[in-house]
Amino acid sequence: MKILILSCDTGEGHNSAGRAVKEAAESKGHTVEMMDMFLLSGKRTSHAVAGAYVGIVKHIPFFFGFIYKAGMLISSSRRKSPVYFANALLGKKLASYIDGHDFDIVLTPHLYPAETMTYMKKKKLLHMPAVAVGTDYTCIPFWEETNLDYYVIPHEDLIPEYVKRGVPEEKLLPYGIPVRQDFCRNLSKEAARKKLHLPMDVPMFLVMSGSMGFGKLAVFAAELALRCRNGEHIVIICGNNAKIERILRKEFHFNKRVHIIGYTNHVSLFMDACDVIYTKPGGLTSTESLVKNIPIVHTAPIPGCETANLQFFGARHLSVSSKHLAKQVQLGKALIENDSLREQMSEAQCRERKPEAAMQIVSLLERLVSHE
Repeated sequence: MKILILSCDTGEGHNSAGRAVKEAAESKGHTVEMMDMFLLSGKRTSHAVAGAYVGIVKHIPFFFGFIYKAGMLISSSRRKSPVYFANALLGKKLASYIDGHDFDIVLTPHLYPAETMTYMKKKKLLHMPAVAVGTDYTCIPFWEETNLDYYVIPHEDLIPEYVKRGVPEEKLLPYGIPVRQDFCRNLSKEAARKKLHLPMDVPMFLVMSGSMGFGKLAVFAAELALRCRNGEHIVIICGNNAKIERILRKEFHFNKRVHIIGYTNHVSLFMDACDVIYTKPGGLTSTESLVKNIPIVHTAPIPGCETANLQFFGARHLSVSSKHLAKQVQLGKALIENDSLREQMSEAQCRERKPEAAMQIVSLLERLVSHE
């Protein structure tokens, strides 16, 4: 089976979900190509789309929240939005690319390629099954105007929301958000710390900045370090955010209890090593933490789908959260110090996590191709 996975660089979560499916499919002997759909129009278009999105989210998140709410108001299964028509412009280029590479099936963890493929199906330019994967714990605006064969969604409790918005129930498969196999396996805390050269017998916090940074990270880190008076250590993963990495290295240069990490391929290992994770409520990092069964403190969300993620996790006791930095720090310390609170969250996470999502998606793709 030859699979095409279409994504785009508007945040790393969609790409992470795509890579999780790619890894699972390749482990079963399938051939997979994953690409940024907008590269079909050139690097300039890809960079423009990604840059516009990331710029708004990082620098004017309240405006992103306004756009999201506006999208919720105008999105409808009865009419097409400007988002659909913008992505339809790539329909013929994508059809030509697919026809020239002998793919058997297409999967997308992003709305934009789903819009393009909906146009292609309408114009009879797509002649193979197409599957979408939702990467947030809500039905984001405009999913209902797409028309693919199946929609893999994060949880069965979201089915009524998708149906109410206009997605047919028979197309909804609540397999979960796919994560890489590293996150489905747990190493002992001692073994993980030994591999990472971290101290053994101390409480340890993990702070994830996310691909676009989170809020006032330097201020949060300073608050957390100030409150850690019992020998706790802090690991901060900055990812691709070189600017915040420089700021934090300078700020904590003389503090040996704060470990600043730039880009790393060992996020799973750091999760194994730490006692509590602080992260904004992005769909992918939250799911990776959930599958890992690590206590979660959610920091302030980017307005929009992350607000819905926060509400979903909080309502099921999968995480705790607060709008205020001092309270966020306090919640993390409580999770380390209070065995009962930590065990309750762990039990809830074990009940709700879906570590087999990626493999279930590959099995779905195999069935669809075999029935063609």
